[in-house]
Order: sequence, then structure tokens, then C-alpha cells
Amino acid sequence: MRGLSWTSRIVLFLLLFAFAIKNTDPVGVHVFLDATWHAPLIIVVLASLAGGAGLAVLFLPSTLLGQRRELARLQRELNEARTSVASDPLHRV
Repeated sequence: MRGLSWTSRIVLFLLLFAFAIKNTDPVGVHVFLDATWHAPLIIVVLASLAGGAGLAVLFLPSTLLGQRRELARLQRELNEARTSVASDPLHRV
């Protein structure tokens, strides 16, 4: 299993490397105020990938904070439900 994992990683790396080698033609990216950035296509693709990953990491803490709040609320509700069931005189364990 370990050998299959490394083999698939090597194959994926070689495919991505071949993709990068094939896409070295310069392209122009038009940005604000008529400015143009000229770079090889693979650099533009990798910069876009890095920018997207950076934005995902930037917005991740707010999502995690909301999930932690919801988890704390649900744990409080569970504790209240357990307490009410335990204090019920008709409840048999």
C-alpha cells in the first residue's frame, strides 16, 4: 500500500511537471488602471492557486468560530436534557 501511494505521488508530480513545462508561453494579465502583468502561464496559474488558498485560509477562522459556538450550544442543551431526565422521578435507569 505504501508503494502504491508513493507511485501515485510520483506519477502525479510528473504529470504536473509536464503540464508546467508545456505552459511556459508568456501571457498578459490585465489588472486595474490599464496595468498589465506579463508572466509565463504556469506562473499565473500557480499565483491564482496560491491566492485562492490564501483566501480560504483567511476565511477559515470565522467558519471554525461559528462551529465552535454551535458545538458549545449543543453541548449545553445535551447537559440540560440529561439533567432534566436524571431529576425526573418516573425515570428508571
